[in-house]
Order: sequence, then C-alpha cells, then structure tokens
Amino acid sequence: MKQKKTKRIGILTAGGDSPGLNAAIRAVGKAAISEFGWEVVGFRDGFLGLAEDRWMHLNKNILSGILTVGGTILGTSRDKPHRMMIGGKERDMTSVIVSNYRRHKLDALVCIGGGGTHKNALRLVKAGLNIVTLPKTIDNDVALTDATIGFDTALGIATEALDRLHSTAHSHHRIIVAEIMGHRAGWLALGAGIGGGADVILIPEIPYDVKKVAVAIKRRSHRRLNFSIVAVAEGALSQEYASAFADLKKRRDRAKSDEDRRKIKDELAELDLKHTGNTLRLAKELEAATGLEARVTILGYVQRGGTPSVMDRLLATRLGTAAVGLIDKGIFGVMVASRGEGVKPVPIEDVADRMNIVPPDHQWLEAARRVGTCLGD
Repeated sequence: MKQKKTKRIGILTAGGDSPGLNAAIRAVGKAAISEFGWEVVGFRDGFLGLAEDRWMHLNKNILSGILTVGGTILGTSRDKPHRMMIGGKERDMTSVIVSNYRRHKLDALVCIGGGGTHKNALRLVKAGLNIVTLPKTIDNDVALTDATIGFDTALGIATEALDRLHSTAHSHHRIIVAEIMGHRAGWLALGAGIGGGADVILIPEIPYDVKKVAVAIKRRSHRRLNFSIVAVAEGALSQEYASAFADLKKRRDRAKSDEDRRKIKDELAELDLKHTGNTLRLAKELEAATGLEARVTILGYVQRGGTPSVMDRLLATRLGTAAVGLIDKGIFGVMVASRGEGVKPVPIEDVADRMNIVPPDHQWLEAARRVGTCLGD
C-alpha cells in the first residue's frame, strides 16, 4: 500500500506587529501537527524571509507557551514580494518566492496580516501558490471580517489610557488631546473614545471643524467642567485638509499623462507631509480658541504591545484552526473571516484593495452623539 504523503505548510506574519500574532501561529501550528500530523515551517520577517529563505521548523515545544506572548516569534516586515530592497537595489522577488515555496515542498502557505499583506498574498495566489490568510491589524480595517486579530487588545489599551488621562485633565483644568492609531479608519479612536468617556472624538471618516470642537469645549467650561478629553485618530483630517486631499485625488484621476500624474502624486505627498504633526497643531488651535491649556499624549506603539486580550486569543485560535481545516479540504486563495461566532472563507481577491471604515450610520457613532460626544462636524 502506498504511504500517504505528509503535508507541509508554511506560516509567515507580515506588516505591523499586533497582539495575538503568536496565538495565531500557535493555533495554526498545533492544529496542523496534533490533528493532521503535518510538518510546519515558519518564515522569518514576513515575505522577506520567504524570499531570502530564512526559516525555522515549528514543533510543539516551540509553539508551547506563546499564547500569551505579544509580538511574533517569527518577526515581521512590510516588504512586498514585487518590491524588495536586496543588496541595495529594489527587485521583484516574486519568482524567487515561488521557487522557495516549491523547494520546501509546501502544500500551502498561511499569511497573517492586514491590508498590505492581503494585496501581497493575492500576487502570490496569481503566481500559482496555495495561500490562506488570517486578518490581523489593530486598526480593524480589513474588509469582509467582523474583527481582526489585535484590535480588541489595542482597544483596551487605548481605553485604559483615556481613563488615566481623565484624572490629570480634571486636576489641572486642561484639554488633553490623545492621539490614537488609525490612519484611514477610525474604529480604534471611536471605540476607545466611547469606552473611555472622551468629550470629543475625531476620526478620518468625519472631517472636523476646529471651531465646532472649540465651541463644544467652551460649552463644557460654561457648565463649570473645566477639562476635556479629545480622542483623535492619527489620520483625522480637518475639513480644509480633507477638501485639499479630495481635490488633488480628483485631479489625479482626471490626469491624462504620466507626467501630470507624477506631479499630482508629489503634491499629495507634500500635503501628507504637512499633515504630519496634525495632533500638535490641533492642540495649539484649541488652546487659542478656548483659553485653556492643551496637552498632547501620543499613544503610538504602546497600543501594539503587551499581552493579547482573551478575545484576541480566542479569535486567533478560531481563525488559525479554521485555516488548517480549509487547507485539509483543499480550499485556497481565501481569507478566514470572522462572522458572528463562526468563520467564513472569503476570496482574497475580494479583500485586497478594500477597507473596512466606519460607515456614517454605524451604531457606535449614533451612540456617541446621543451621549453628547462632539464628533467635530
């Protein structure tokens, strides 16, 4: 009787780090080894490690004890298969990645990451590789999934930070402006702002008017509430900036030549650079408009670190074990999406180049408005 071939799968983590990545690696690895007896290979530092053939065997001993550990034992990077800096030169390493995948005799590759990772995974699907992805990002902006690995932990960290800022804001009669991650999606700032009792919440989806924010703060002062907490997403835009970005993007879409498109791209990059430091600028504008001292706290990478929450461990375990089940059934080219209490495979092609942003009629926005939170509009 011919012996059945043992499957061999690879795992990599790409993009920004996130709480729960190790829990996802553990889920995929333990399910593959314990339930099916497969071999598991981990590639270091995302797609770069796969291109440079830097790998490690993942066994039960290595996978043991990492459930509660933040970060990723495999390391991560934002390198793209088609644009990698190798030897000081940018190279398309797609064919090298395909060659390494074949040389390792992989039956499938599990890619854990956010929006950029799904675009890169789609390129490898089109190159003929068997890919299954898991959605990971603290921004919760991956399309077609109810939740992403890392969001719940970051939400808890940001909310706790706002809780702590309340005491100093109240003691010193200040405006405390807390910058929360979220470049294009406001889920983190919105959720933490509501949970942490912020008086003002500013997110990328709703361009804000500084004058209206100042009026809301002064209204609190008239009620002898001489402090305010402003939760602002890093990608929040004033109405002036939002209008300028929109105009440039329309010009870019109408551009007829590559030269015109390049010029507009440079203008967009320059405007984006001017927007850097927006939170500090906002604090100064609010000081001038209200007469209250404003202080800025930028949470930054604190939101990505530390022990993953129970919900992120559960999510990572659900999605990771489901990915192994899909591989066993020969289902590839899909992302394992969280849907309610279950999971659903959705085509990576439908996820790439799409974002999950806060819709204007979302219940969180309605709830924020009903408790008197200013959203800057």
